Amino acid sequence: MTQVDHTRMANAIRGLAMDAVEKAKSGHPGLPMGAADIATVLFTQFLKYDAADPAWPDRDRFVLSAGHGSMLLYALLYLTGNKDMTLDEIKRFRQVDSLTPGHPENFRTKGIETTTGPLGQGIATAVGMAVAEKMLAAEFSKKIVSHHTYVLCSDGDLMEGVSQEAIALAGHWRLNKMIVLYDDNGISIDGPTSLADSVDQVKRFKSAGWAAEMIDGQDQTAIAAAITRAQKSNKPSLIACRTTIGYGAPTKAGTAKAHGEALGAEELKGAKEKLGISLEPFSVPDDVLKAWREAGARGAEARKEWEARFDALGSRKRAEFERRIRHERPQALAKALRAHKKALLASPLNVATRKSSEAAIEAIAAAMPMEFLAGSADLTGSNNNKAKTAVNFSAKTPKGRFVHYGVREHGMAACMNGIFLHGGFAPNGATFLVFTDYARPAMRLSALMGNGVVYVMTHDSIGLGEDGPTHQPVEHLAALRAMPNMRVFRPCDAVEVAECWELALNRIDGPTVLALTRQNLPQLRTTAPNDSPCAQGAYELVAAEGAAKVSLFASGSEVEIAVNAQKQLAERGIASRVVSVPSLELLLAQPEDRKKAIIGNAPVKIAIEAAVRFGWDAVIGPDGLFIGMHGFGESGPAKDLFKHFGITAEAAVNAVLQRLG
Repeated sequence: MTQVDHTRMANAIRGLAMDAVEKAKSGHPGLPMGAADIATVLFTQFLKYDAADPAWPDRDRFVLSAGHGSMLLYALLYLTGNKDMTLDEIKRFRQVDSLTPGHPENFRTKGIETTTGPLGQGIATAVGMAVAEKMLAAEFSKKIVSHHTYVLCSDGDLMEGVSQEAIALAGHWRLNKMIVLYDDNGISIDGPTSLADSVDQVKRFKSAGWAAEMIDGQDQTAIAAAITRAQKSNKPSLIACRTTIGYGAPTKAGTAKAHGEALGAEELKGAKEKLGISLEPFSVPDDVLKAWREAGARGAEARKEWEARFDALGSRKRAEFERRIRHERPQALAKALRAHKKALLASPLNVATRKSSEAAIEAIAAAMPMEFLAGSADLTGSNNNKAKTAVNFSAKTPKGRFVHYGVREHGMAACMNGIFLHGGFAPNGATFLVFTDYARPAMRLSALMGNGVVYVMTHDSIGLGEDGPTHQPVEHLAALRAMPNMRVFRPCDAVEVAECWELALNRIDGPTVLALTRQNLPQLRTTAPNDSPCAQGAYELVAAEGAAKVSLFASGSEVEIAVNAQKQLAERGIASRVVSVPSLELLLAQPEDRKKAIIGNAPVKIAIEAAVRFGWDAVIGPDGLFIGMHGFGESGPAKDLFKHFGITAEAAVNAVLQRLG
């Protein structure tokens, strides 16, 4: 191994970060300069990774939760020899289509475990990675799965509320292979963190069941000793590393000026002179680069040893592990759901879609018992997403496949992102649809990253009844449909529920919301073809007798209302058709000819949904009729509420008659 002083290796990170931010005239140099010693110790002495194969399954995970300090991570990828991270990419920091965007994006740059930037998301997502490691190790043995999850976080990460949800879960589950390195520099954008915060983070983490200590984050010996202690702990560990933001900058070090803007030519020159770094932009001494490249190759031996252990497994076990890591669903899933739908046609299930979801889950869990990983934010009995055979996951039962997240919707959603990113599981989590408001930041990142997680959102409308407007979602369907790459299904009956579950589980390039009712619904579907009608977002459920004058579009519980309205119109000699729309945005994404065929050319188009109109004009047109909500809900029995707000078959019929004149 090339012997190079630690300080010179850390300064290579600092120099690249300063130069990249200066060239872009944008970015955050302060964190990479202050945390360079932490990163150098971690990457050269502890982190199990191989720069030549950044995705091998048993690597340690490193999450830069403080995503604004992205140049720290990009510098590390370049220095350690990640073949995609060239010096030219470092020079293109924050430019369009570069591999070095302003905040790390895992879908853009190899070697980045998760997309970060919104503070708190990284540390919360890392909890999910540590959970997946614990579960897989219990299933496949520690010879195959045994790695750490390291997080570098900032003051901002720990101020965000989701961090409390995350650390409480990690402590409760005793995720002892999770180690958080806290860049405790005492500075945020507005100035000293003392302006808004006086939390003792060490005590806070200890109270949540963590091992926690404070060290000098610029002392390489202290950093190494603390990580060694953390690796031996039977609890997750926090290492609060006291650092100086913008370390080395002559006038800006230790101030908010070093946080989120380029240092400027004079300050940059002064910092390099003070640290002993070449004034030549983007230069790294040959011996320093060689030492870093050797550090990047250090994990190759561990990877090869793991490959040998993996090859020694039985062929069936190897194939199962590889399939799970790829998120490839077992053939048994399609077979089980076909049988389930056949049973539904023979014996219709007239229950709430949350209950028909429960029935589908029984079939799913039997087909994929170890990878189907469900959970609820303290609403298990209401969400109905726990299979009868499911055992609770806990510190003592890591093979459990149902997770009690507590009242932590945001933490649950972030944790599921981490579980999916780690690989090996098909995670789903449940709460009420209205509480997607709490989970939304992590749901958005799920959509951005293309994570195939499933959100089981019950109590999907005013139909939940007496809990009233605080719990009744009216704008949430529209808001979720507006999110790029988020797919929303609102099935109308048990057969649609089964089809939507299958579509959701087979979608591994983006998240899916299943919006399910509290109130009972009739089973309307009488066929279940293999080419699932729900796959195109909408389909004609009931055809018109003759040329249709009216097309009735509806989702979920309102499809029943549309069917009843069609019958009443027929009694008046008006031919109409009913189109079930389980996924509005999936319908709108269909090829133009298919979309036009589904929507049809009836002169009157009416949509019925117990939610706001926003989004429906793409189907019914701006002159189309809409039966739904125009404000918030109210407390009362569900049937009374639908009548109170005029979401009835009679109201739809009257609107059509008025339009037809």
